[in-house]
Amino acid sequence: MKVPDAVRGEVERAIGERIRGVTPVGGGCISQTLRVTTDTTSCFLKWGDDDAEAMFRAETFSLGQLEGSGALRVPRVIAAGERWLLLEWLEPARATDAAWSDFGARLAALHAPRQQRSGWPQDNYIGLLPQSNDWTADWAEFWRAHRLEPQAERARASGLLGRGDADRFEELYARLPELLAAGQADGSSLLHGDLWSGNVHATGGSIALIDPSCSYGHREVDLAMAALFGGFPEPFWIAYERAAPCEPRGARTRRAIYQLYYLLVHVNLFGSGYVGRTRTTLTEALSGK
Repeated sequence: MKVPDAVRGEVERAIGERIRGVTPVGGGCISQTLRVTTDTTSCFLKWGDDDAEAMFRAETFSLGQLEGSGALRVPRVIAAGERWLLLEWLEPARATDAAWSDFGARLAALHAPRQQRSGWPQDNYIGLLPQSNDWTADWAEFWRAHRLEPQAERARASGLLGRGDADRFEELYARLPELLAAGQADGSSLLHGDLWSGNVHATGGSIALIDPSCSYGHREVDLAMAALFGGFPEPFWIAYERAAPCEPRGARTRRAIYQLYYLLVHVNLFGSGYVGRTRTTLTEALSGK
């Protein structure tokens, strides 16, 4: 793989150095990715098509907000163009139990400051899908109007979900104020927003986060995603719970409600293979346990 000539020229002008070498990097299901080397440093370069500008702009803003929190590590943004984003290269390493424990405490610190409204200063993306973030005072309303409902309607419109599924989602929407009351009481925290194992990057004895989709919302949203695809090891959970215990009543139901969003996103991005798990999780959410 090579860097497109137009992107290469823009990057070199932005950093004032020539790219001397490129190395393929794993992942890159949304963007093309490479490690690029200059005479003085290595960087992580990602680029996309003409529609990538808005996604990279949103990612840049989220990375800046996470870095500004001082709670955890993210790659520093070096430069950005309309179709590309150049980030600090973080050398991969093995994630130790100590690193996971430290990360759990740091995520709790990220979540510690609370505010009353949910949302974000701008709309952004979850994967390739747009994500609206209008400021909302009521947490249950935000989760319905800006998370579950848009994705459920998209899945219904594409034929991946049926009328019966839509009826069950309407039943859940009616119950959200009750089922998510603990989220309203807890307040809204700064969220990474896409906290699965693929966005956790071990480096130099610590753990950094990549590819954020930030917003302010209930902190258990990050925890629900952390438990969904592969999950995080026990030292993370022990450290987080020690630093910031969650309300145990209704926790299983809240986790199912939050995981529904990410499962719907996977239905819309990857198709029918995620429909069964989405329906099972919807049943769990409606059980109210």
